[in-house]
Amino acid sequence: MRLFASLRPPVPVLDHLRHALVLATAGAELPVRWTAEENWHLTVAFYGEVPDGAADELADALAEVAAGVPPFSLRLRGAGVFAGRTVWVGAAGDLDAMATLAARARAAGESISAFRDRERLRPHLTVGRVVAEPRRRVWRRVTPTAVDRLVHALALYEGPTWTVDTLLLEQSWPGAGRGGGPLYDTRASHPLG
Repeated sequence: MRLFASLRPPVPVLDHLRHALVLATAGAELPVRWTAEENWHLTVAFYGEVPDGAADELADALAEVAAGVPPFSLRLRGAGVFAGRTVWVGAAGDLDAMATLAARARAAGESISAFRDRERLRPHLTVGRVVAEPRRRVWRRVTPTAVDRLVHALALYEGPTWTVDTLLLEQSWPGAGRGGGPLYDTRASHPLG
């Protein structure tokens, strides 16, 4: 099974983000396939394919990780595009606590999963994927694309602060969700602290 550890912002935080996206995209036709809101999360560690029999062991290891990290505060802030394709909203707040949680969650999966997750240097929530953006010609002046304008509009976005108090272990079924996106299912939920 395909597993990852994540944080889920609470509904009021996601509502705030949804409203900001509506305002930022008003009247614009964008070459973006938006991610399903029920999938909005911040990935803490990605484990890839994990044998079915090892999922409980990973869940137990994550329970220990969660118990060792006190609750901390985050907020969604800013935006960008990874590799010209992935539209994301960033995070701010206690990023040191987030980094500690991520490092410990990655370490918890090292003996269970053959996949080696890269260190995530920028906590983020993926909101969309660029599906067709014209190639830019490199001249002295580069004309901004519709996606560039969206990211610029969201660059100053700052959502409400929330207390991160739960670490999730989630299973992913690529292509099985709404609109051909992934379907996520929470396998375990662990309180922090």
